[in-house]
Amino acid sequence: MKLAFLGMGVMGAPMAGHLKAKGYDVTVYNRTAAKAEAWAARHGGAMAATPTEAAEGAEIVFACVGNDDDVRSVVYGETGAFAAMSAGSVFVDHTTASAALARELDAEAEQRGLGFVDAPVSGGQAGAENGMLTVMCGGTETAFNRASPIIDAYARSCKLMGPAGAGQLTKMVNQICIAGLVQGLSEALAFCERAGLDGRQVLDVISKGAAQSWQMENRGSTMIDGTFDFGFAVDWMRKDLSIVLDEARGNGSRLPVTALVDQLYAQVQARGGGRWDTSSLITNLRD
Repeated sequence: MKLAFLGMGVMGAPMAGHLKAKGYDVTVYNRTAAKAEAWAARHGGAMAATPTEAAEGAEIVFACVGNDDDVRSVVYGETGAFAAMSAGSVFVDHTTASAALARELDAEAEQRGLGFVDAPVSGGQAGAENGMLTVMCGGTETAFNRASPIIDAYARSCKLMGPAGAGQLTKMVNQICIAGLVQGLSEALAFCERAGLDGRQVLDVISKGAAQSWQMENRGSTMIDGTFDFGFAVDWMRKDLSIVLDEARGNGSRLPVTALVDQLYAQVQARGGGRWDTSSLITNLRD
């Protein structure tokens, strides 16, 4: 099966690598060509100069780029993927973007006889590299059933949550949960330090009880060490939370904690931590 993958960032590159390792014919595109060249050299796949060229003849085209505008830039126009995709092929967008964009692309795809799936992921760079991502999908069952067996190359879970946009809405729920969890863990560890307790001993005990979470298991010790030069960047989290808060304003949801954590992340950015991992929230409490 011929596939295309648009976006060779820290998520897209390993995801495309898993597809190639499964034996698929993969052509990649990246706005900065050097990243696509590096991927092709490492994995033995092909690279293209434009999204249109990458999508030519592909049965499924995947994208994992930055934001709504980035997605539109690789989809529309003479050099966009839709210009080359044939009827019956499927576009899968792994970008964390707005639900409104997902519905827009779904409508455009339907007019062209294409399938569309919005499929944001959770699991971070490590999940992408290890092929252990959680993929939340929106779209028709037909499009989902075409794409999900291929997505399984880098996913531990891939589920259809509803029509177009449902995947993005589910990812928003995910980010709301993470925002509150990371701030709670930050406050707990900062309190622990002020109280004179051994943070690692505390984590060892409470991680076996009701306080346990992925953040505690995977970020607790690095937060104690003050190590943040890895993982999911604060800049990316603020982008995601802006999507969440925009959606909340539209549907009437009240998200007081999420809005507060968004501003706390702004404080981390102000001290130069935009590329730090999201667990760097604790730095607000130490200074």
